[in-house]
Amino acid sequence: MKEKSWVSFFISADWLAAFISWFLFFCLRKEWIEGKTFVWERNVFLGLILIPLFWILLYYLQGTYHEIRRLYRVRALALTLNATIVGTVVLFFGLLLDDKVTTYQDYYQSILLLFGIHFLATSSFRILLTTFLVHYVSRPGNGFKTLVIGGNEKAVEIVQELQQMPRNTFDFVGYLNINGSDFQLSNCLKNLGNLDILEKTIDSQKVEEVIIALESSDHERLRKIVSRIDNGKLRIKVLPDMYVLLSGYVRLSNIYGALLTEIVTDVMPFWQQKLKRVMDLVLAFIAVILLTPLYIFSAIAVKLSSKGPIFYLQERIGLEGKPFKIIKFRTMYVNSEAAGPQLSSENDPRITPTGRFMRKTRLDEFPQFINVLLGHMSLVGPRPERQFYIDQIVKIEPQYLHLTRVRPGITSWGQVKFGYAENVEQMLQRMKFDLLYLKNRSIALDLKIMFYTVIIVFKAKGK
Repeated sequence: MKEKSWVSFFISADWLAAFISWFLFFCLRKEWIEGKTFVWERNVFLGLILIPLFWILLYYLQGTYHEIRRLYRVRALALTLNATIVGTVVLFFGLLLDDKVTTYQDYYQSILLLFGIHFLATSSFRILLTTFLVHYVSRPGNGFKTLVIGGNEKAVEIVQELQQMPRNTFDFVGYLNINGSDFQLSNCLKNLGNLDILEKTIDSQKVEEVIIALESSDHERLRKIVSRIDNGKLRIKVLPDMYVLLSGYVRLSNIYGALLTEIVTDVMPFWQQKLKRVMDLVLAFIAVILLTPLYIFSAIAVKLSSKGPIFYLQERIGLEGKPFKIIKFRTMYVNSEAAGPQLSSENDPRITPTGRFMRKTRLDEFPQFINVLLGHMSLVGPRPERQFYIDQIVKIEPQYLHLTRVRPGITSWGQVKFGYAENVEQMLQRMKFDLLYLKNRSIALDLKIMFYTVIIVFKAKGK
């Protein structure tokens, strides 16, 4: 059964639970708290239509339906409790607070009644569904397709421990050999080849999890392997070294099985990811409207500065390595790259006088709010580069490809700290800040970067 089917089951169950709980709440509130006889009213019908939709939206933003096959009972209860608290408070202040009551005790009883009924109904349906889900995923062939990298004795020990788990959710597709001589795991799993076909194997076998059976003290080899497969979608697990164990980094989701560390590839919570996109669209739309006079002024200035088009469209690499056309005000003379791709420098003669001022104030980047609305970019994210320079960077530092896991941004931590890069070496220096952003990104950090970007614009200190 596909993930979409399980999502449909959970959404249907949540909708039914919200429908039942709101109806019961309305009836009991009338009878017990207000002392009136329940009668069908327009508000009742309206509530039965809109309230369940409100709960479904809240669950979606919370991330309840994200990777639903990985849901377990304790997590289901925790998600239900958190969402019920938030949802009850929102409904209370949004719908119930204006109601006429005899005493404030009626308010307390109403909010407790709504919380209790909704939590009980929703958690009951979810525990039942989650139990079926856990049993389903634990059956052979229904688990998460897992690839093991390494075939030594340690790899054999890990696989055997995981296969003996009471609820084994690993569906091993085979293993890839590292050293060319470790074939001890061939007695347990199918030997699929060596690391030369790593990416091809992951795609062909539709791998969901990768276990790297390599001592984490071998940092360089481990780093290279992770860099090749860390696409933000795979679950990557490695053996923890003693430092990691003492630091408390190991995160366990099951008390059984081998001791493995899961590499966290995205620290931003699901709800923040969705909120970030909403912020992008809302703020970009407002910016396009408010900055229209500035767009007109800039367009006239560019047109008068030199012959050529007002806008400059250039192909850049965006989310998941997909190319798109970035929109900028033209700051250089026409045919400035007739000899091939070139990076600009501080005293670049190709830049027009008007263009130099626009680069200082970042005014040339303002049309990219349109890219945000089109879904190509975000307000904050790693700056997108051309494929020509990406190919050069990756030869030196493969981790650069990690930056394509998120939408590129109009501004970035690297842009604020470093500015425009004049060569590949400076691109690598700026990349360090963008990688740091990737490992620490949050709504709060985005707001901080936007704040400093505004300061750069007003002070005209852009590089």
